Amino acid sequence: MAEGSDIAPQPISFEGAAANRLVGDVWRPGGAATGGVVLLLHGGGQTRRAWDRAARELAVRGFTAVTLDQRGHGESAWVDCGSYAIWDYAADAIAVAGELAGQHGQAPAAVGASLGGIAALLAEGEAEPGLWSSLVLVDITPAMDPAGVNRIQSFMGAAMADGFATIEEAAEAVAAYLPHRPKPRSLDGLRKNLRQDSDGRYRWHWDPRFLDGPRTVNTHWQRGEEDLHTAAAELAIPTLLVRGGASELVSPAHVAAFRELVPHAQYVDVTGAGHMVAGDRNDVFSDAIVGFLSESPSIGKL
Repeated sequence: MAEGSDIAPQPISFEGAAANRLVGDVWRPGGAATGGVVLLLHGGGQTRRAWDRAARELAVRGFTAVTLDQRGHGESAWVDCGSYAIWDYAADAIAVAGELAGQHGQAPAAVGASLGGIAALLAEGEAEPGLWSSLVLVDITPAMDPAGVNRIQSFMGAAMADGFATIEEAAEAVAAYLPHRPKPRSLDGLRKNLRQDSDGRYRWHWDPRFLDGPRTVNTHWQRGEEDLHTAAAELAIPTLLVRGGASELVSPAHVAAFRELVPHAQYVDVTGAGHMVAGDRNDVFSDAIVGFLSESPSIGKL
């Protein structure tokens, strides 16, 4: 039997800061639970499925991994008021961290990619210190390349209204956007990131108001950068920054600035990976975060 073949995700749900339903999966170790609990927060436009391989690997290594669809994404509720600013995601992260701490008797570690990293970092800055036992930021720093942000959001918004006639058409769009990544043998993974609407067309599995609404992810962005810098400067928990070596969002200069702000932070550069590090080089990524979490003194046993 292959290692981890007995590990399967179980559904879990939480209540967000706006009484919004948040849907996730919990991946429990097949054997002894020798690690702590880890909350994995995906990037904007993704769903919790982006973490499936990493979560399974964490469970194999003895951790309890919780993957979450953030508000307006995947199976989690679209927020009635359309509030999708970065502080709204941080508020949800604080709510979920509190629930997990109550369930497990210890603060969870947080692993956040892009938007998920922003939410986790802001949450640590806004809540009582030690909301997280440790923090992994995946290809995200308080300052980012504006051109990279624009490229990512342009791709997300290109088919936001019209969608795709078929899943294959969506796959071609992804392939054009990520030419460095080999085309998958199966479209099942992509299928989980799409919803089929009543008109029969496939659209990304997130609320369009995330980019085009009354309170989008870009709302008050300059103040957001200031808050992220403040939160980073005050970090006292074990911290790891993982950068995709070919990232279009986080440059070596951004990394250097972050390491000045957080001198105790560890750093890993994943060669051959772009902004979507876990998807591009999951093996290297998983080894890096498992090693860090295993060595972090604040990660206790369940």
